[in-house]
Amino acid sequence: MAKILIADDDPTILSLLNKILLSKGYEVQLAEHGGVAEKFLKSEQFDLLISDIKMEPVDGMQLLKNTRQLRPHVGVIMLTAYATVSTAVEAMKEGAFDYIPKPFKIDELLETVKRALDYQKSLSQQISPDSHIEAKKYFGNIVAESDQMVNVCEMIKRVAPTKTTIMITGESGTGKELVAEAVHSFSARSEGPFLPVNCAALPDTLIESELFGHVKGTFTGANAHKEGLFEASRGGTLFLDEINSIPHGLQSKLLRAIQNKKIRKVGGTEEFDVDVRILAASNRNLESMVKEGSFREDLFYRLSVISIDIPPLKQRPEDILPLAQHFISQEVGSGEHPAIDNDVLPILQSYAWPGNVRELQNVIQHCLTFMQDNKITKDTLPSKLIVSYEENPAARSASTVGTFEKAKSLKAFLRAKEKEYLKTVIDTMGGDKAAAAKELDISLATLYRKLPENEQPAE
Repeated sequence: MAKILIADDDPTILSLLNKILLSKGYEVQLAEHGGVAEKFLKSEQFDLLISDIKMEPVDGMQLLKNTRQLRPHVGVIMLTAYATVSTAVEAMKEGAFDYIPKPFKIDELLETVKRALDYQKSLSQQISPDSHIEAKKYFGNIVAESDQMVNVCEMIKRVAPTKTTIMITGESGTGKELVAEAVHSFSARSEGPFLPVNCAALPDTLIESELFGHVKGTFTGANAHKEGLFEASRGGTLFLDEINSIPHGLQSKLLRAIQNKKIRKVGGTEEFDVDVRILAASNRNLESMVKEGSFREDLFYRLSVISIDIPPLKQRPEDILPLAQHFISQEVGSGEHPAIDNDVLPILQSYAWPGNVRELQNVIQHCLTFMQDNKITKDTLPSKLIVSYEENPAARSASTVGTFEKAKSLKAFLRAKEKEYLKTVIDTMGGDKAAAAKELDISLATLYRKLPENEQPAE
């Protein structure tokens, strides 16, 4: 059975947790504060740490950071009072699995412990570093070659097993629904329904009925009882896209439904329970809308316990080629994949992509429609991309495709140019790879992964 370390400076909490967990067969070790817990971590093996946030002399946040260094395989659950919920959210960003507010319910505590242990077990069963890298590249349906998108995927893995509401932000077309679907797929609710709804596409007069349902005879045309999306999502996940479009008058009802997990149909008098996880997304700045008074502050904070921000495509040019290949695979299937001329990539990478990933997908479909001899060339690109490239002398001068053999694949070309740039930065930093990684805004591990084998650190 799993071995659990508990750190709390309240003897009553320690005693209660000890009794609960022992009764379920877990092996338990108690620590009256973070310093004592660290000593146990250095000398013994544990599967899970449950820690209070506010302790002296070593508090829960410091204990969390030290645990990540001492025993990175150990899952961490934070205990928090209401006043420290924001700190608990920070703890999740630092690597905690989840947090439990005080006072806690025993069944919720045990369920969170089970999920944390199951999650840690699944991580330990990964086959090899190579398989992990591939998962990063195609996490669900998300293509993640850039460090920014790899970080998004890591955040998905961390928060998916929790019950927390999540706000997904990003420009239109960046893939917010894909991220929401990935969160659902890697959660305990993956066997339940995943229902996405675009709030902006629903008329104000119908959105309440769509979300909560209505009873027969409530209004003209209501000829039968209608099940709302909250009901239809029972046991699964409801994704509210463009939540900024929810009418202000309906926001209070939505807040109550999320807080109390109860809804009332339009025209009905009876409240009933709904078991559904809420994910939301917005392409507008909700904090600005809160200041303007067009979005409720309490609803904003309820939805934004955890935020996942998707960067626009123009900020992650490394993703453009693998995304293009991904869309080609979707369109062509098992057929012969077309070649991409080397002079196409600089044009794609210099474009601003106001429509983001969705626009890139449309461009690839355009190219496949007009290509000849199973090859995507400059001539198959939409004219707006050519015009943008020709009006950008910096992009043209930066392109050195002509110095490489035409037979070289785009991926090989990209890798060669990347290695050239990495070498330049490392040389500029006097050979200091740690300084180079900082300058490049990537981790040292990522830098080493991108370097040739003869420059890898010794085992």
